[in-house]
Amino acid sequence: MGKQGSNGWTRREALQSMAVAGAAAAWTPRGLAQERKLGVALVGLGYYAGHLLAPALQLTRHCRLAGLVSGTPAKLEEWQRKYAIADANVYSYDDFHRIADNPDIDVVYIATPNHVHKSLTEVAANAGKHVWCEKPMAMNAAEGEAMIRACRDNRVQLAVGYRMQHEPNTRRFMAMAKERPFGRIIKLRADAGWFGWRDGADGAWRLDPARGGGAMYDMGVYCINAARYCTGMEPVAVQAWDETARRDLFKGVDETTRFRLEFPDDIVADCVTSFGRELNTLQVDCERGWYTMSPFQGYEGNQGRASDGTVFEPQLGARPRMQAEQMDNDAQSILQGTAPRAPGEEGLADLRVVDAAFASAKADGRRVEIARG
Repeated sequence: MGKQGSNGWTRREALQSMAVAGAAAAWTPRGLAQERKLGVALVGLGYYAGHLLAPALQLTRHCRLAGLVSGTPAKLEEWQRKYAIADANVYSYDDFHRIADNPDIDVVYIATPNHVHKSLTEVAANAGKHVWCEKPMAMNAAEGEAMIRACRDNRVQLAVGYRMQHEPNTRRFMAMAKERPFGRIIKLRADAGWFGWRDGADGAWRLDPARGGGAMYDMGVYCINAARYCTGMEPVAVQAWDETARRDLFKGVDETTRFRLEFPDDIVADCVTSFGRELNTLQVDCERGWYTMSPFQGYEGNQGRASDGTVFEPQLGARPRMQAEQMDNDAQSILQGTAPRAPGEEGLADLRVVDAAFASAKADGRRVEIARG
């Protein structure tokens, strides 16, 4: 399997991640046995937490659902009854900081709209809790840097919810970036999208620019991350075009964005992300063949094939097995004091691309160089 370091981090970022891993080892209290399950508090009790994360926690070997954080009292009451969560482990956003006094909670998993990822991460880190944060990590790279800094300063781990990097076929594609079984990579295609709001707006936060709505934030990061882990490189520039069709519905956010990433060695990745099209394909074209996965970012059934006849069969089983695998792996990183597979630096690298893509789209596809750490 490919190692995380092959994803093209800068040396400084890799050293930062190692420092955080060492800090986590130092944090681990005496007697924290490998078999002890880490207490996880879910922050934000929406669809993803309710339908995937909470059920997945029931399947994990190294975690347990120990706490709840929400701004909706009715949700908290319902979840408490369903999962037998003690009153002392239930918080609103206003008193979330009190989690610092709760030894029953080791990790917080942030599954809220994007605009509060940074502030909630900082509160959790200052409370001495490890942080798992859903993608996209933040609204921009500056916020991502602040989140990494807060966790590093408080000697806790920060992992981004890139569940695909825990999926076996994806891990195989990551390894092939280094092995190059079909020779030099020439180009990639990564498309991710779904058709939403067929009957109009419903107050969804993904249509709100202030809360981090739009296809690029929600689905575009799958394309960016895939292009990075399939090359093992960092893109140097991007061109992006906003191709939104339903502008009466998508006001201030993108329905569809097409973008091209430039990598070293003349490699290009052509990508489309959308809330107006069903898209779920990743393909890598090489000088002596190709390999593809479709779906490549589903909750289950990710599968593919290669030009030499290799078949990549689905590996993990029915949902929410992938989320359980992700949380177990991240929990083991905390317990063992090692770097997580997708640390904050990984999310930050994608945010740098997102920032540049937004700038390019506003300039009608002008080529924009991507900032480096």
